[in-house]
Order: sequence, then structure tokens, then C-alpha cells
Amino acid sequence: MDKIRMIEVECTKKEMPIFNVGDTVKVLTRIPEGPDKFRLHPFEGVVIAKHGSGVRECFTVRKVSYGEGIERVFPLYSPSIERIEVLRLGKVKRAKLYYLRSKVGKRATKIESREEKK
Repeated sequence: MDKIRMIEVECTKKEMPIFNVGDTVKVLTRIPEGPDKFRLHPFEGVVIAKHGSGVRECFTVRKVSYGEGIERVFPLYSPSIERIEVLRLGKVKRAKLYYLRSKVGKRATKIESREEKK
């Protein structure tokens, strides 16, 4: 088990911003377009869930595009993630925001913002 933990520690050395459920983030993923070319594809939305720990930590981002809700699960330490930008901090009272799936329009994205703690 010690070898597995050593590998997990090496994989988690990648710098990631601290964000929580309810925050609005922009995830830039690498999309290969040729043998030596890639482009960055943004996915911007609200973090509705986080689960796992260590190397296996994942988060779910939800956005509404053309009236259709889209959710995508990202492994936090995936090599295909270039960077994560936290656009807005949210103040929520739940660990999972699955209730946003039934909301429509501005109610689906309206989450109170919280100020940064000093």
C-alpha cells in the first residue's frame, strides 16, 4: 500500500485552485487536433458536486446551453485539464446541488455569492 500512496502523492502535486460546490468555474481542457497540435476548449458552469479524495477526486460542472442542461464530470488531476479558473464564489447550504437540474432560466444559475474570508 505504501507504493500506491507514493504514486498518489506524486500525481497530486499538480497545482489546482481551491473551489467548492456552488462556485462558478471555467475548465479549460486540451483537445488534440493533430499529432503535435492541441486547442483549449472551455467549459464554464456551476460546480454541483464534488466526490472522491486524493487522486480519485472528481467534480461535476453544470451549464445551460441553448435551453438544454449539460453536465460534465472532470477528474481533478486529469492530464487533459490545462487549468481551472474560479470565476465566482457561491454560498450554498448543500453538499450536492442536484436540485438545480429541475430549475429553469435564471433560477438555475442564481446562487448567492460569498465574500472571500480574510
